[in-house]
Amino acid sequence: MKFRIEKDSLGDVKVPAKALWGAQTQRAVNNFPISGIKMDFPFTKSFVSSLGLIKDAAAKANLRLKLISSKKSKAISKAAKEVWQEKHHHEFPIDVFQTGSGTSSNMNANEVIANLATKYAKVKVGPNDDVNMSQSSNDVIPTAIKISAHMDLTKKLFPKLDELIKTIEKKAESVKGTIKTGRTHLMDAMPIDFAEELRAWSSQLQSSKDMLSIFEKKFLELPQGGTAVGSGINAHKQFAKYFAQEMTKLSGNKYKCVPSKNFYHELSAQDCSVQLSGELKNLAVILMKISNDLRWMNSGPLAGLSEIELKALQPGSSIMPGKVNPVIPEAVAMASADVIGNDVSITVAAQSGSFQLNVMLPVIAYNLLKSINLLSGAMDVLSKKAIKTFKVNNKNLEMSLSKNPILVTALNPIIGYEKAAAIAKKAYKENRPIIDVAAEETNLSKSKLSKLLDPTKLAKGGM
Repeated sequence: MKFRIEKDSLGDVKVPAKALWGAQTQRAVNNFPISGIKMDFPFTKSFVSSLGLIKDAAAKANLRLKLISSKKSKAISKAAKEVWQEKHHHEFPIDVFQTGSGTSSNMNANEVIANLATKYAKVKVGPNDDVNMSQSSNDVIPTAIKISAHMDLTKKLFPKLDELIKTIEKKAESVKGTIKTGRTHLMDAMPIDFAEELRAWSSQLQSSKDMLSIFEKKFLELPQGGTAVGSGINAHKQFAKYFAQEMTKLSGNKYKCVPSKNFYHELSAQDCSVQLSGELKNLAVILMKISNDLRWMNSGPLAGLSEIELKALQPGSSIMPGKVNPVIPEAVAMASADVIGNDVSITVAAQSGSFQLNVMLPVIAYNLLKSINLLSGAMDVLSKKAIKTFKVNNKNLEMSLSKNPILVTALNPIIGYEKAAAIAKKAYKENRPIIDVAAEETNLSKSKLSKLLDPTKLAKGGM
């Protein structure tokens, strides 16, 4: 490989000859060979893209403030646009586990854009003096976290969440009136309408969507303008306002960005990331509950519940022929477990805000965006390959209902709890339908008992 020599304040550095990055990026590559996970994440390009958007908006804001020449501003914007359009993501080689402020990644963006802009402007464009004008890594990286998380929330997670809710509601409508045995403590309980069981899932998901929507709006409050410590040193007093306006324009005026109410707060803490991560964890818990319900309902086919039949997607065993496993719910549960773990990482990282700066910003970005993208993918497969396609085993549902001794609960107001309990125990012990035992043990006729113990009526509740 051929190299060129780049200089920074510490001296000379060998950089690959064709690389767009410079000395500070190369030092970071040399210093942090830790995980092999680059900030150009394998699951999303949004973080690097957000750096391009920030540099584009900053160049435009600085031009409006007459702090930079039109030639340089336009060249920086052109180069930055190529970054946020994902044309140079291979030029971001730095490991996630780097300097806690993310300075290395900020300088990576500055150096790449400066080299491109120099070519376009045909005058020297400096990474610090020009591309980083009115900025600090300490406000760029917190801003990048917010922008990238907002991008992935609105473009990926919300559409997949909405689709999952829609799919569940459609499936619920298709099974409306199908009565099955309810379960509490994994034990037989009163009958329910299968549709209501499914709608409980969609209600959970909608509740999570409502909370996520609240947090999403907070991610449009940008800390850019706080610079080094929150005071806005070396930035024009109007820079933050103009920057937010330019970011709004770059969104196609779809989202209104505004400056953060308190820059000191946003640089020293990651409250928004913690709050969002907490609700993403809640969403993961919901998906795990749905996945486990599906696994239980699908269990069998002979020795389990076998209430539903998930679509067979692949052979389930390397040794047991004919076995088919609930692979989609299992995969979704694993993804959910990872999201729960990511929340712990974000929590620990977020408390590492000492005085005016949090020093675990890259790992917060990594885990937050990973959670959003994991959940997006998990909900997509759960919707398309499990919820949409499962079949109901009506015969098994009816068989379980007919033998369910808990149906006797409906007789409590007529014969009392103790008598009802004795009937339930006898029916269970003798493996007989509850209606037959109740007819023997009470003076109620079978026709009367049929009405009282009608699962469809019981599923509607009331007296």
